[in-house]
Amino acid sequence: MKKQLGVSLSGLLMVSVVLILIALLGFKLFKPYSEYMALQKILRTLAVKPEVRNGTRRDFTTSWAAYANIEGITAIGGDDVEITKDGNNVTLSASYQVKVPLFKNFSLLIDFAPSSSSGP
Repeated sequence: MKKQLGVSLSGLLMVSVVLILIALLGFKLFKPYSEYMALQKILRTLAVKPEVRNGTRRDFTTSWAAYANIEGITAIGGDDVEITKDGNNVTLSASYQVKVPLFKNFSLLIDFAPSSSSGP
């Protein structure tokens, strides 16, 4: 008699449950990470703009509001961004936390620190 090869029904169900849980976690984490990537892009774009490099905090806030509105940024505001000037170089950075509810009383707390000088 030949030995049967393949996946049993219980094995298939277990693998399916694990894959579904991973997919659900990915869906919940998509928004915070996509917002972080948008923030990185905005900070890099604003860091090279002449009105931010040579302007005041108010000039930055005006430029920030336009970009944040387009990208739908809700995690931070223009006042939360730190502007560091070193000669001709301007570095824009921020630090914030996002609490992602997983299920019942379990949540995931993620620290983000986007900057115009750091990589993706």
